[in-house]
Formats: sequence, structure tokens, C-alpha cells
Amino acid sequence: MPKTAGILLIGNEILSGKVADANAVYLCRELRRLGVDVRRLVVIPDEVEPIAHEVAVQSRAYDYVFTSGGVGPTHDDVTIDGVARAMGVPVVREPRLVDLLRGFYRESLNEARLKMADVPEGAELVTADALVFPAIVMRNVYILPGVPEIFRQKFEALRERFRGEPFHLRNVFVSMSEGTLADFLNDLLQKYPDLLLGSYPEFSNPAYKVKVTLESRDPEYVSRALEDFLARLPRASVVRVE
Repeated sequence: MPKTAGILLIGNEILSGKVADANAVYLCRELRRLGVDVRRLVVIPDEVEPIAHEVAVQSRAYDYVFTSGGVGPTHDDVTIDGVARAMGVPVVREPRLVDLLRGFYRESLNEARLKMADVPEGAELVTADALVFPAIVMRNVYILPGVPEIFRQKFEALRERFRGEPFHLRNVFVSMSEGTLADFLNDLLQKYPDLLLGSYPEFSNPAYKVKVTLESRDPEYVSRALEDFLARLPRASVVRVE
């Protein structure tokens, strides 16, 4: 069975519109390439109880849970506390992280920065050459920072853990309207019921009107479906195929 994932974005700045999240789009795309089926994506405030509730729900429901944000030195960085509460364990100060912080900040190390050495008891620290600080993993929960650059670095260090049977994707760009295209899509699904078929209209692009996506974990299945779909469409309506 394909592995599943939930994503939890944590931050009042996202809910208030002060910051535009970039991590969810990146993570969904990367997990898709690895063959992981993302089943849930939620955004919640920097509050311990909502974090604990959502982590508990997702960690029971899915193979992997990814949190983004709330792991810095400030008062509203409470993701570690929320994950610990969800798992029923205390928060402890990890000596290896203290040593790393001491080496990085030296005389500038203070109690606020030492907060970044706190982890749920029993958490795994995942190191990699590209990482200054390890990624924190608590059972099936991957605790990642909100800063996109660091988020991506830490995910890259972890990504091979999630590799499974990937989805194979083909894109068809057509010049006909979605209403006209609908019959062709319905006919295709009748013949290929296991195909993951998407239709996305584009109103501002002069080159095409709809982008159609065909996906399957079976590359031969999606290739056959694509060939059949192109044969059904009027030749002049196909702008390009990727």
C-alpha cells in the first residue's frame, strides 16, 4: 500500500496573512515525486493544545506527519511542546544540541537560544553533512522549521526515508474549453478507471485553455491512457504534451 502523509503548518503569521507559506507546496510536490500520498494539510496557530490535538490525530491516521514552523527561540515557538503533549512525553534538553548551540553562538548563547535544544523525550536526531543542526523526529512526526530555506535543507536530509513507488505524470494542454473537454475526460475514465485525472482551466493564458494531468503509479498504464486520450481529441485542440 502507498504511504500516506499529513502536513501541519503552524504559525499565526500564516493565518493572519503576514507571511505567504511556501513550504506546503514544496513538500506536497516532493512527497508526490517520492510516491507518498498527502491526505491532509492544515494551518493552526502557535498554541500548544491545537498543535497537540492535530499531531495526535495525524500521527494515528498517516504513516508520516510533517510540521512546519514554531521551533525557534521566541515565546510563540511551541511546536516542540505540542508534539511532546501529543505523544505523552515530557520536553527534555538534549545535550548534543546544547553543545552544537554553544559552538555556534559561543558567548552569544542565552536561555532563549538554549530553548532550541529542547526536544520531546525519546526524539531521534537525524544528522547530515548539509545540516548545521540535526532534524528532529519523534516517532512518525518530522519536526521542521518554518524558514523555507532551512525547511528544504532538512527535508533533503530526510527524503530517502520516504521513497516509494512514485507517481508518473503526463500533462496535456488543450485549446478547447473545460465544458467541451468534459465528455472526453469522462470517456477516458470509463476505459481507465484507475487513472488520476485532473483538469485545470486557465483564463489568462492565450496559448491554451485547459491543462489536463494524467497520473498513475504504473508508467505503462498512464502511457496507454495518454495515447488513447490524444487519439480521442481533435488534433487541432492539442497545444502541447509534456
